[in-house]
Amino acid sequence: MNKRIFILIIIDLMLILVAFYLSVLLKGVSFASYLESYQNALLLFALIWIATSIVFEKYVFTTHSARKISANIIKSNLLAFAVVTFLIYFTRSDRYSRFIVFNTILMVTLLELFIYNLWAGLKRIRVIPDNVLGMIERSVKRSTPPIQTTRTPNPMRVELIKRTLQAEFGNEVYEYLNTHTRLFDDKTLIVSTTTPFNIINQPDGYFDTLINLKRTNDIRRINKFFEAVNQKLPRGGTFVCMAETQEQRKKRILSKFPPGINWIYYFFDYVIKRVFPKFSLTKGIYFFLTRGENRVISRAELLGRLYSCGFYVNNETKIEKLQYVVAIKNRRPFFDEEPTYGPIIKLRRVGKNGKIIRVYKFRTMHPYSEYLQEYIFNLHNLEEGGKFRNDFRVSTLGAVMRRLWIDELPMITNLFRGELKIVGVRPLSEQYFNLYTPELRERRIKYKPGLVPPFYMDDPKTLEEIMASEVKYLDAYDKHPLFTDIRYLFGAAYNIIFKKYRSS
Repeated sequence: MNKRIFILIIIDLMLILVAFYLSVLLKGVSFASYLESYQNALLLFALIWIATSIVFEKYVFTTHSARKISANIIKSNLLAFAVVTFLIYFTRSDRYSRFIVFNTILMVTLLELFIYNLWAGLKRIRVIPDNVLGMIERSVKRSTPPIQTTRTPNPMRVELIKRTLQAEFGNEVYEYLNTHTRLFDDKTLIVSTTTPFNIINQPDGYFDTLINLKRTNDIRRINKFFEAVNQKLPRGGTFVCMAETQEQRKKRILSKFPPGINWIYYFFDYVIKRVFPKFSLTKGIYFFLTRGENRVISRAELLGRLYSCGFYVNNETKIEKLQYVVAIKNRRPFFDEEPTYGPIIKLRRVGKNGKIIRVYKFRTMHPYSEYLQEYIFNLHNLEEGGKFRNDFRVSTLGAVMRRLWIDELPMITNLFRGELKIVGVRPLSEQYFNLYTPELRERRIKYKPGLVPPFYMDDPKTLEEIMASEVKYLDAYDKHPLFTDIRYLFGAAYNIIFKKYRSS
């Protein structure tokens, strides 16, 4: 028996006890008395449970598929349920409460489904590569200017395009496209499509500009569509797309329905079209209900997808409750096969002895936000401590989680794995770590990073103040390790609760 199977068996035994305890509480009887009278039955039940789990290989993970893991759990637990039901019927025993027996089985099953799928979900999370930002930012800095030509447009073509755009989309859209593209050039392709086939079917290297007047929300495979556009345009070519952003969608729904009903409608719309696609168990339900059409997409995700597919944003604006974006091709697509789309992300951080560890956090930014670092830097100023002001990449829920420090709760997993301790210097990315002085970098890696950093004791504002705060903590820790961590832990708790220190 390998170590993982042994650990999972121990976890199952603990879950059985927890489920039994909860069942007794629900029945409203004394736990101590029921434990004494049920101890032999619990032992037999545990043996049956483990035996059926081994038969269905519940403890052997050959896949991280939530569907297959859940199927193994349900089949195994149904067999255990059948065996227990047969024993109760065969022995004609009225000694044991059916409510407690069957409720215990149900609760253990629910707990297993939650824990095992959470574990599988963490395993499926791709580490955000540190080189993504560097690759994108370097390509932006070397960006190719839009193609400029001097061809004289055909007057008939000009009049036809102008009339059609004004009739279908309004004069404001026409003026925007005329200002930011060579709208009437014969090298400009104007389409209204959701399928990459209509793009791939175009001749290679002919068009300098491609304008798609179909909402990006209705494209089932957005990246494949953007990659097809990238393939057809030359370097420096212009791509124009449009979408209804998440923020615009919310305003439309809340204004469309009467008060009260609008929030109910928005809640279910958000759950089905924003939450369901993020989990493998519900993603199939989402595509069954929507066929991938009318999807919810944030402004950050729209722009981030463009950057990941080889474009940089030259201009964007809101027209008639839609977001129009002018993007310029400047490289090949990044071809990210595993985008970080789920609610939990995994990040590379520098740990003790310089070892790279992977820490878990709740997602606080919209998907594909990691591609927009340079764009945000050029768009907004920086706050104290190197944070971006008015960063639209941060979701509404993410902002709340950051202020309440909830986003770092999954890092408890790293605490249990022995990679972090409760109080200590914050685990840093390699890029941020390299901003520190060589002396502090060398000293820092001698210690485990911590969940609660010295930041919450001193509230530093600049990088120099952050480094000074960490040196102060490490000096104190070298003299009195336990006392220092206790003092910093309670000091941080006091500052967070009463002085409103918050993560941002």
